[in-house]
Amino acid sequence: MAVKSPLVPAFLVALSAGLASCGSSSSVADAPLEGATPRASCGEGSLPETGMQGRVTKADHDSGRAAQGYTCNTELVGSYMVPNAIGTVGGFKVERYIDKAGRECAYYDSTLLFPTNILDANVGVNVLDMSDPAKPVLTARLISLAMLSPHESLVVSQQAGVLAAVMGSPLAYPGIVDVYDIAEDCRSPKLRASAPVGVLGHESGMSPDGKTFFSATPMIPTLTAVDISNPSLPLPIWSGGYSSHGLSISDDGNRAYLAYGQNTGVVVLDISEIQARKPNPKVREVSRLDWDNRSIPQNAIPFTRNGKPYLLEIDEYSTNNPGSLGVALHGRYVGAGRIIDIGDETAPKIISNLRLEVHEPENRDAIAGDPGAMNPIGGYAGHYCNIPTRVNPDIAACSMILSGLRIFDIRDPHRPREIAYYNAPIQPRIITVPAPASNWAMSSPSFVPERKEIWYTDGFSGFYAIRVTNGVW
Repeated sequence: MAVKSPLVPAFLVALSAGLASCGSSSSVADAPLEGATPRASCGEGSLPETGMQGRVTKADHDSGRAAQGYTCNTELVGSYMVPNAIGTVGGFKVERYIDKAGRECAYYDSTLLFPTNILDANVGVNVLDMSDPAKPVLTARLISLAMLSPHESLVVSQQAGVLAAVMGSPLAYPGIVDVYDIAEDCRSPKLRASAPVGVLGHESGMSPDGKTFFSATPMIPTLTAVDISNPSLPLPIWSGGYSSHGLSISDDGNRAYLAYGQNTGVVVLDISEIQARKPNPKVREVSRLDWDNRSIPQNAIPFTRNGKPYLLEIDEYSTNNPGSLGVALHGRYVGAGRIIDIGDETAPKIISNLRLEVHEPENRDAIAGDPGAMNPIGGYAGHYCNIPTRVNPDIAACSMILSGLRIFDIRDPHRPREIAYYNAPIQPRIITVPAPASNWAMSSPSFVPERKEIWYTDGFSGFYAIRVTNGVW
């Protein structure tokens, strides 16, 4: 959810009375899965961390070690950066698209909190020509209303060649939805519509076929489905009593997986009547799942491994009150990530966790003095995960804020292990509020499997294309 003010948590708590379950099954995960995910073994060319998994110490800052960055089985391919940035220059989403002519582009927002990105004249969604990933070239900056402040809603349909977002904020901006055509020339997106059809905005989801965009906010039950099958004429077709953070839609468009944000961790919805475009569609709740150390659920992505269905879910930030929407300054409980078995979708079950040593309760006191650790909207915590494919993904990559981009082998969903990481060199900063110079890796990453590349952004420095090395992917 990326709340950007220490005043916001109280507001969130005040809004945290949610809707009752609509007859679905509900379960709370067992807690057999404790401790950090096994750490990576770093091979040739690495500049590994100096101690605890995921940690960047004050001593590392003072000695200049943090300025070198931390790599484990990764190398930098290219970047688009703003040296000595004043405001925020990287945001919450990185998307990749290859157009009909074979041109390769990246899209990323610069908007951790609008208008802080104006300070570096970096406002809007940046479009990069990635023909040479070692030298990304800015070809456009999208500054329509939703693209000025998409918050966490930027999303691409690979099938339809559509880029969309809803105007959003940490609370909820008016739900203006922007729809762009990127199929013909990804370097020059064409605005097809900008319309107030999303009710309220914060996060989003899109059916893989690119025909339905979902506007979501985790605090107010205004989840809205918008028909964008005609990108020039977006039409709301359903709005229901669900608040939602990020949501992902199944490949067939019949299920929505909500990172719920208010009452629980994940909610599974049957949205087949929306997908079928039935008049006055009905949405049925299938199940919900909670867990004991939940912070704020961010997103849940469906995938299959050897024919078995799972969800990859991650919580953002930390809390001292698991299950609430309160954000803590270096809270004791970090939700981080998990893999959920949905073989029986009426009874989802957590089977493994993705977390680092810095996320463990017993280590929180020892690392509290590290630069950036006390940032209530950052610190040592998770934010976004993603996978390169929904069918038999080998890896998951997660932005874990101060700990950078962390990469996990998930071929055995029951036993994930860390295999690589990239934590960018820490640059000097002119403004050190709300945190001193540190990493702020917040974005959902994208992948180039054929080149073993992962693209992500850091809020304090910019866009990175990194390559996974030493054969670990």
